[in-house]
Order: sequence, then structure tokens, then C-alpha cells
Amino acid sequence: MPTVAVLNMQGKEVGKQELSEAVFGIEPNVSVMNDMVKNYLANQRQGTQSALTRSEVSGGGRKPWRQKGTGRARQGSTRAPQWTHGGIVFAPKPRSYRYTLNKKVRRLAMKSALSSKLQDNELIVIDQIASEEYKTKAIAAMLKAVGSERKALIVLDTVDEKVIASARNIPGVKTAQVNTLNVYDILNADKFIVVKDAVAKIEEVYA
Repeated sequence: MPTVAVLNMQGKEVGKQELSEAVFGIEPNVSVMNDMVKNYLANQRQGTQSALTRSEVSGGGRKPWRQKGTGRARQGSTRAPQWTHGGIVFAPKPRSYRYTLNKKVRRLAMKSALSSKLQDNELIVIDQIASEEYKTKAIAAMLKAVGSERKALIVLDTVDEKVIASARNIPGVKTAQVNTLNVYDILNADKFIVVKDAVAKIEEVYA
């Protein structure tokens, strides 16, 4: 069973935490994680891009010149795709890019992402994260103390508006709760910082 050190907000070790082998100790499945990331990014797309086909561009109703005898190529409309201001061939139209993956695939991807963070020494467990006031400086000091200088994902066990608001102004730092975790955010972060009580909830959901 994997064991990690539990730190406080000052970066000092205050205990040990045993992690579930079924959640944090599996062999990461790279293919499944790739599928999950592609699914997440596809579902984020608005799908509002649109262009006009030759039937939708204004003008072009009259044949530009007669069919034969001019020495030029035959043309039926000045709004054909090869003309300036002509329509677009196979123009993109608004559509949904959403698709779903099986529940087993989603669970395996999440456990693979969590296990990969532990294997890469990018998992940091903190006893608690609290801020008495809305202070970005307090969260920035905590991140520096635990060795997180770049992108970080902070996972809280409950919604703490002061912590969330304090971390919001720090570039590259995101906050989440156990029920809003996703594989993309986990893999995209250089450090996965999770509150001790949130670890228990993660194991309860995915073990």
C-alpha cells in the first residue's frame, strides 16, 4: 500500500498517509488517459463555427459570360468556390462535438491519472488548507513552501470560497472539489495538491 508524507501549509511534514492500492497504485493506462483527454477537450468545444456555402453567398445569379466562344473557361456563377467572394466548399456549420465514454473507461482513466501523479512524485497531501481572509499571498506562500512553483491543481474536500478566491489570481493554479475532478486537469498540472480529507473521499468514490 503506497504511503506519502502529509505536509502542513508551511511545508513541514506532520504525518503519513496510506493510499489505496486500487486507486493510487495501479499501472497507468496511457491509451485510456489519452481517450479521456480527447473526450474532455471535444466536450469543451462550442461548435459555433460557421461559413457560407455557394448557395448562401449573396450574388452570382447571372451567368458571367456565355458558355462557348469567349476562349475563357465555362462559368455558371461568380459565387462558385474558385471565385473571389465565392462560397466555401464543405463549409463548417454549427454542430455539437460531444460524445461519451463508458463508465468503466472513465473510472480507469481517473485511477490511471491519480496513480501516475504518485509515481511521478507530483502528488502532495496537505493536512488542511485554510485562509482566514481573502489573501492570495497566503496561498502563494503555501505553494512555494510545498515546492509547487508552476501549474498546480488544488483539490479541496469542501467548497471554501476564501481559498478558491485567493488561488484564483495565481497564474496556472486551479482549484477543484472531489466531485469536479477530471483527468485533463490532473494531467495538465505539474503538482497535484490534495487535502487529506479529500483523499478519503476520492478513495471512497473510485476504490
